[in-house]
Amino acid sequence: MSPKHAAVLRPPTGRHVRSPDFGPVRGVYVPRTADAGAFAMSTYGIPLLVLAVTDSATLTGLAFMLEWVPRLGAFALAGAAVDRFGSTRVLRIASVLRAAVVLAAAAVLPYVGEGTSAVITVMTLAATTGVLTEFSYIAAETAGGAASRDAGGHAHRVQAVLLGIDQGATLAGPALAGVLLQYSGATGMLLIIAACSLLGAALAPRQRPVWPQEAPVPVAQGLKIGWRTLRSLPALGWLCVGLVLSNCAIGLVQAAGPVLVIKQLGGTSSQVGLVWSAAAIASLVMVTLARFAIDRAGLWPVGAAAAALASLACLALAAADTYTVFLVLVALLMAGEAGMTVVLRTLRAHLVPAEVFGSTLSLIILLLLAPFPLAGALVALTPPDLIGHAITTCAVLQAVGLAVAFAKLRTHPATRRPLPA
Repeated sequence: MSPKHAAVLRPPTGRHVRSPDFGPVRGVYVPRTADAGAFAMSTYGIPLLVLAVTDSATLTGLAFMLEWVPRLGAFALAGAAVDRFGSTRVLRIASVLRAAVVLAAAAVLPYVGEGTSAVITVMTLAATTGVLTEFSYIAAETAGGAASRDAGGHAHRVQAVLLGIDQGATLAGPALAGVLLQYSGATGMLLIIAACSLLGAALAPRQRPVWPQEAPVPVAQGLKIGWRTLRSLPALGWLCVGLVLSNCAIGLVQAAGPVLVIKQLGGTSSQVGLVWSAAAIASLVMVTLARFAIDRAGLWPVGAAAAALASLACLALAAADTYTVFLVLVALLMAGEAGMTVVLRTLRAHLVPAEVFGSTLSLIILLLLAPFPLAGALVALTPPDLIGHAITTCAVLQAVGLAVAFAKLRTHPATRRPLPA
């Protein structure tokens, strides 16, 4: 390949090198934990805040959509910023700005009552935190990707730790957000989100980018490179297709969660948080089991079992008529999703060439996040008594998509054999 063509195909990511002063725990895992806490509380807590302020299922779904639409628009810019300025600077700036935004909302909400000004405030909060959370997430994920590449054949173990951190934050974040919102109001919840954000800024991973010699590739060109790479890896591509359809169902359950629990099952905001905390516990158990099962059986059996669990739980979810049944089924759904995520991350680390990893990662993130704003829009447009039918429809699509995906993956060598030690 000529130098000219090599420059064109180079992804828009430089290598990120950790400072020798910190190991993976202090340099990657601890800051990831702080950022994941702010991520979980804002993602699950702000729609609860919107429902508390507006008492509207439509506006709650719209807020969920407003959290995710800016993320889709900002993720490529966030990746370019990380490549240009490094993980440390981007994570610090995004976290500090997120803290400033939620503190401003905490100061304004007590004085605007429950009218139009309150609606504008919470909707602006949802959109702004969505953008800033994407920047901090991409920065933290870049640090995790570097740690996975350093781990070689143990990449799935690093990804299991990172996924465990995310699920641990999901365990604590929604429950804490719901309890704070119920007993201390919006101010208490927003202050804790700000504290997690500032902690993430203070503990940002000490990484510096090693700049490529050639001019950076434009964002659009990077996405084209990622698309070509994904098309050249059928195993990874089919898995992404299945997970996109699965995320349609999961996003709808997340967006409709406050409406289903509070409006239809007679629960409270703290019980909404408890649902996602229980889901996080189930996911942590699944991540632990998957880590050792993949070592012994390979990716396909573990992934297929997780896909079957998620599909069956989601198909049964629309018929849940009590809070306890709803909680258990959501927990099983998210446990299956966690198992499939470990498989995805492991396949991604093993199959994607290092020289195009950044471009492919950005494209995969875009594909997997795309269903979430659509789910928020669907909740906003669907009458509350028809949300169950919408969940059933998405669950059928999820089951079909995952069945086809894992049927295609069954004969691929990377998914059948146990991974190398």
